Order: sequence, then C-alpha cells, then structure tokens
Amino acid sequence: MAVITSRFADGLAVGADLVDAAEGAIRRALAGLSGPPDLVCFFICGDDPEDVSRAGRRAMETVPGAHVIGCSATGVIGDGQGVELKPAVSAWAASLGGARVTTFALETLRTEDRFVVVGLPEREPDDQVAIMLADPYSFPTDAFIEHSSEVLDSLPIVGGLANGLQGRGSVRLFADGEVHEGGAIGAIIGGPVRVDTVVSQGCRPIGPSMVVTGAEDNVLLELAGQPALARLEDIVSALDESDRELVASGLQIGIAMDEYAERHERGDFLIRGVVGIDPEREAVAIGDVVEIGRTVRFQVRDAEAADEDLYELLDAHMERIGRADGALLFSCNGRGSAMFGSADHDALAVRDTLGPIGVAGFFAAGEMGPVGGHNHVHGFTASLLVFSSGAGDRRVAG
Repeated sequence: MAVITSRFADGLAVGADLVDAAEGAIRRALAGLSGPPDLVCFFICGDDPEDVSRAGRRAMETVPGAHVIGCSATGVIGDGQGVELKPAVSAWAASLGGARVTTFALETLRTEDRFVVVGLPEREPDDQVAIMLADPYSFPTDAFIEHSSEVLDSLPIVGGLANGLQGRGSVRLFADGEVHEGGAIGAIIGGPVRVDTVVSQGCRPIGPSMVVTGAEDNVLLELAGQPALARLEDIVSALDESDRELVASGLQIGIAMDEYAERHERGDFLIRGVVGIDPEREAVAIGDVVEIGRTVRFQVRDAEAADEDLYELLDAHMERIGRADGALLFSCNGRGSAMFGSADHDALAVRDTLGPIGVAGFFAAGEMGPVGGHNHVHGFTASLLVFSSGAGDRRVAG
C-alpha cells in the first residue's frame, strides 16, 4: 500500500515479473497523490539486465506527463521497508506545484589530455538541488562531485551510485523515456520548492581533535606536533576492548568542515577511511588529501553509532523545519541487513522521525550529499533529500 500524502507518495512491489512489479509500484505511488505528478523516481532490483531495462521502459511509459528518472540497484526502499538482493521495484511520485524540473544525462568524452563531462543543463538562479544517479563503472563520479562547485556553484547534489546484481555491465539508468547503460542521469529542481539535505555518516569520534602539522598528499605525518602513528597508538591504547575491536575492523578519520568551530563533535566531520600505516615514517594514510592546518579526529563505526547518528540528525532536522512531506533516501548497500541485521532500518528510522510520508530510494554503491556546504561521495552513509512545507523557500546543504 502506498503512503498517502497530498504531494508525495511511494510504492513498492516485489516479484519476479519486473514489468508487472514496475507497473504496480508506480500505480501505488500515483494513488497517493492528490494531483498529477511532476517528478517520478523509480528503482529496480532484478537478476537480468534486460528484464530491468524492460521494466524501466514500462515505468516511464506509465507516467507520460511527468519527468521520470530511475536506476537499477541491488536493493530498493519503499513502503517503509528495504528489499535486498531479490526482484523488486520501488517508486516515488511528487507533485511539486510551481517548481521546475529539468532532467539530464551525462556522458564522458575524452579529449587529447583529459576527460570532459557533457550534458549538464545550464544553471538557473533559483535552482535548489540536483538529484543524481550514476554508473560507478563508467562515470568519474568522485572527480565530478568534488569539482561540482566549479560548474554548479553551491548547488547541493544528492543521490547514489547505481549497481546491478550482475555487477559491471548490468547497470541501467533511466531518464524521460531513454535507457542508458553508462554515464549518469538526474534532475535539477528549481523554483518555489523547499528542500533540505540530511547526510548521516554513521560514525562516533574517538580521541581528541587534532591539527594536522605534517602531511604529504594523503599521508598524515604529524598530528598536533607529534608523529601521526604515535598519536593514533596513544588513542587506541586508551580505548576499551570493544572499541579496539571496532578500530581493528575498520578505522575512520573525520576531517572538520568548520575550522572555526569551538568544538568538533559528531556530524561536524567529513568521514574518510584510514587505508594504511607506515611504521618507518610513523605515518597514517587516509582516503583523502588533507592540508596542513586542518583539524581531524579519528572515528569508529558500528550499528549502534550509525543508528544513533541517523536518529539524532533526523530529530534535529524535524526540530528545525517542523514538518516533512516527502523524502528520497539513498542508503549504502553496506548498511541494511549487513550492518543492522534488517534491511528496514533506515526506512523505519525515517518514518519514526519524519512521520508517515512518501519515502523511497535504493541501496547504493556510494552516496552523494553535501557536508559542510560542499558535495562529496560517501560510503556507509544514509543520504536524504527532504521536501517540506513552510513559509518561503529554503535550501540547506548539510
């Protein structure tokens, strides 16, 4: 059954006949709207890429009067639940009033000395947000997102890396009647619409915040004037046994987004992985380049920390906006049952905090969303785009 609201609704259908499931999911989502849809998003999990293509075409045919985007995935989210690794389709429909929707399809062309991304629409002054779905095997998503401010200014980008159950070659992207087997697609929403982003990276800080006093590319040489590895060893030695196990299973590091904040706590950092250590140099290698003078703090991630982080951010969001009407949810495929023991966790957390609104999405191979006013690609993250009613329009980049 679709979640019924006046402007946003979702639908979910599970079954081996993907064309039938696509029709059912779209039909359930449309039934929840009080008017015709302006934007429909759908997500398909299926074994055969050709079946996925046929289902996507049928989904787009079902709503000829709306802008429609979608992608393949290894799991989908809708009707307050998640469905992983089995045939299913989720759909999300939105009546956006006077808002403007512009879909796009991006591809990468090679010139003599570089790759160039083409297909991005011209920016409008009142653009609010971009939704983006990308093929991780053919599109340079990390580079595009990290440099998005150069071509999109401060426009937030929210979305996810698509995938298929057969991996490379099985990704399908859909935009306004067209099927794409690579690149990236999406929609820019502009005009009188109120949107916010929530990006939950699911980590808990350990040890103190420290200034980077020595670094070379992605290698931290010194933290607060001492060898980085010595600093890390001191922090780990002070932890209890359970936290040491979390460090051993996958240590993270947070890069503070606001250097001028008096304190740096959960949610104040861009999370990146610790990818190795160099005992000879007493250095720590991380999954990003950090300049000298930046503040960092080591982090751990587990189900409890991820659960607490998502609920805290969603509760704070509701306190700020007062009411939510609909949302798109892009959850890492490393969350769900792998992290929480249930594919439903993130969908239920959104329903618990934002209410019984229209929410759909998929389990992504990487999530896009702004942190500290800048767009990034994340892992093990729940990234949301939340639509709400209120006086005036607002765009908040998380």
